[in-house]
Amino acid sequence: MNRAELLLRLQEVQNLPQMQGRNIRSIASILSTEALQKHVEVCEAQARKSETKQ
Repeated sequence: MNRAELLLRLQEVQNLPQMQGRNIRSIASILSTEALQKHVEVCEAQARKSETKQ
């Protein structure tokens, strides 16, 4: 997956109600593509986890 696709996925996660008030995108500019992919995966997992709690 390329960097642009990862940034789009991260933007989608940022827009989820359970991620409102959290800034998960600002770090993206300093991460390598591999680290960005891991960050996106962790954020998506956290959003799913928060979704099931509600």
